[in-house]
Amino acid sequence: MIKAILIFNNHGKPRLIRFYQYFAEDMQQQIIRETFHLVSKRDDNVCNFLEGGSLIGGSDYKLIYRHYATLYFVFCVDSSESELGILDLIQVFVETLDKCFENVCELDLIFHMDKVHYILQEVVMGGMVLETNMNEIVGQVELQNRMEKSEGGLSAAPARAVSAVKNMNLPEIPRNINIGDINIKVPSLSPF
Repeated sequence: MIKAILIFNNHGKPRLIRFYQYFAEDMQQQIIRETFHLVSKRDDNVCNFLEGGSLIGGSDYKLIYRHYATLYFVFCVDSSESELGILDLIQVFVETLDKCFENVCELDLIFHMDKVHYILQEVVMGGMVLETNMNEIVGQVELQNRMEKSEGGLSAAPARAVSAVKNMNLPEIPRNINIGDINIKVPSLSPF
């Protein structure tokens, strides 16, 4: 089972973090730091598998990673997962990102975080691999994009919310309130 998926750049800045096992936030930060130090100090010509760090479970877990340009893609898995299978899964994930973003780069992960998470959820959910067929994943992403465009996308949501509030039938607000000898005038709240 996949315990965590970590993507960080060459300087250790996290770009995508997904834990499938609960860790407190401070522990997550320590795991990210430790994982970065374990992976980044390795030569490019050595094996892409290593024992998990002491914080993530030690020898019971494996870190399987790939280094592409400025990004490290690291999957933390338990001993039941195949190293080569996870390495292939990383390749499928990266190629899918590449197809969806047309030459994916670190900035795509930063500025399109919602889409990256959606793609990841098409591949892995709850620590279990759902889909490895890149064409199927890309098809689902394109379907999601078409659906968002037909609904006006996320950027149109605030405008739709304002228009819905304007069209609500609210009871008339009293303009003068009289309490005994006190007379209070209520100003108009409408900006129109």
